[in-house]
Amino acid sequence: MRLVILSIFFVALPFFGLAQDDENPVVWETKVNQLSDTEYELIVEGKIFDGWYVFSQYTAEGGSLPSEFTFKEVGTDYELVGTAEESKTVTEYSEIFEVEETFFRKEAIFTQKIKLINPDVSQIKVNLFYQVCKDVCIPADIDFVFSLNGEAVATNDVLSVDDRSKALSAVLKLDLKNKELLTQGQEEIGASTSLWVIFALGFLGGLIALLTPCVFPMIPLTVSFFTKHSHKKSKGIANALLYGFFIVLIYFLLSLPFHLFDSVDSQILNTIATNVWLNLAFFAIFVFFAFSFFGYYELTLPSSWANKMDAASSKVGGALGIFFMAVTLAIVSFSCTGPILGGLLVGTTLAEGDVAINLTAGMTGFGVALALPFALFALFPAWLNSLPKSGGWMTTVKVVLGFLELGLALKFLSNADLVGNWGIFKREIFLGIWILIGLLMTLYLFGIIRFPHDGPKQKLGLGRKVTAILSAAFTVYLILGVSKVSNLKLLSGFPPPEFYSVFEQESDCPLGIECFKDFEAGLAHAKEINKPILLDFTGWACVNCRKMEENVWSEPDIFPILKNDYVLISLYVDDRKELPEAEQFNFQYASGRVKRIENIAQKWGTFQDINFNAVSQPFYVLLSPDLEVLNSSIQNSDSDTYRKWLLEGLRNFRE
Repeated sequence: MRLVILSIFFVALPFFGLAQDDENPVVWETKVNQLSDTEYELIVEGKIFDGWYVFSQYTAEGGSLPSEFTFKEVGTDYELVGTAEESKTVTEYSEIFEVEETFFRKEAIFTQKIKLINPDVSQIKVNLFYQVCKDVCIPADIDFVFSLNGEAVATNDVLSVDDRSKALSAVLKLDLKNKELLTQGQEEIGASTSLWVIFALGFLGGLIALLTPCVFPMIPLTVSFFTKHSHKKSKGIANALLYGFFIVLIYFLLSLPFHLFDSVDSQILNTIATNVWLNLAFFAIFVFFAFSFFGYYELTLPSSWANKMDAASSKVGGALGIFFMAVTLAIVSFSCTGPILGGLLVGTTLAEGDVAINLTAGMTGFGVALALPFALFALFPAWLNSLPKSGGWMTTVKVVLGFLELGLALKFLSNADLVGNWGIFKREIFLGIWILIGLLMTLYLFGIIRFPHDGPKQKLGLGRKVTAILSAAFTVYLILGVSKVSNLKLLSGFPPPEFYSVFEQESDCPLGIECFKDFEAGLAHAKEINKPILLDFTGWACVNCRKMEENVWSEPDIFPILKNDYVLISLYVDDRKELPEAEQFNFQYASGRVKRIENIAQKWGTFQDINFNAVSQPFYVLLSPDLEVLNSSIQNSDSDTYRKWLLEGLRNFRE
């Protein structure tokens, strides 16, 4: 299973762009020692983060990838003297690859001697490919340029920090007063989505998956297999319970690679969630999922995977055999569970809090829901008689899920449009397409339109009629929202914000409040009129930000405070608009890591991270014009708590 997860991660890694401009777990430095007029010693030193390790050049074949140097122009301008020497390594047996692996912990030092052939050579170019691992492995490569006067510059991973970059970095770092106040009472004031709620959503997704034709018919077959093929009833029950446990374990394990993203860079998951091209790719994938639910084609993983797992379960037997049976279920049911899991991934990334932990809670809940019937029916086999028979109702469930997938796909397209500043997919267009989807789903449920895998036309059941009425009611609700009869508060965060409209708006700020999208400009205005600052870390694709603006900020006892008593500075941490060339720079963290700041998202994301030790949105801070913290920071909250928080900040400012 670990190999499967590693394979998935390696395939996804280049797509996510992890190694491009985010933190790598190794910080590299270079040195040059001159040994004679023609001989030099090139030294590469890597500081490895705790818990990570880098593999030696000489680690055993058949295991993890070794470090590998490529020397440019060797044999023409210079020659290598011997092989590259290494600092102290560790050798341990790998149970996965069944070989002795050699690697570095904490520090890796490589030393290579060279002898010049061309005396006019002033630089040596070297590429290092390496693999750094913790729970999973990241392949990376870096180019170094050694100048033979002792200086060294890297051309891609390691960035230099010149005086201009230092000056711009200094502006990004605030000299906050009363900074300790930021976290005081934060647990009581700040609200975050409970992990139990995320677990419940995952559980609900698992229950829906149970009703699909890929999973539902498997329940009686699998339970009967365990109860009839065991010599003792207790043994059959134990095997079924173990089978259920392995189902939960598999979906739990599938969430683990996302924890790596968080450990590599605190902003990587936000980067992934707001990447324009990734959102477009997800849009295409979800449309693809939807049409598979409509019956135009079957979406399956390679049948060879299921065959191999099934063969393995028969061959090894025992607990390991049951584990492979659970893996087989996960593979063969993918055509139904895959799209639902995709929706779960979206839901957890849209929720506030730690995305990786949210996803683990949701995936575990999904696995528990799938596993529960296998365990319950093994304990109470008589219940199998009460199960409804498989039939056309499962096809209806799939088609309804297809419509829901289409609606969800539009969220990704909207994210790409908002983050990319395209100005195409406005609020009214978004809602108009949702209305069309709702209308088509209603017509389908009433039997007016049909899809390829629908059976003979039959009398509509009560459940289908009720669902059709609910679909029609939701469509009417959307129509009332577009016509401004309703405010669509139930959908806050999913459609584009109200100010992102096809009709001309007075302001491009939430609720028409005057706001600043640059901190320095907002700070200068606050000093000029002597008002406190509401610092709003937000995002175009941030669902919870829209919920706060439309459900809390709009309250009649909160809106006047925001409009009249505070200077609102809204900093969008997912805005991919490129900064002017003069404003781009290299920012160096205290750890020594250097990050390139090229767009608005990178600037304000780094600004939030270094000053407030936070990366989630929404995130609110109250400051005086003299950068004095006026209250603890706050994230999602109810309107009453938020109003008290704003008033306390005002009181502290006036005192």
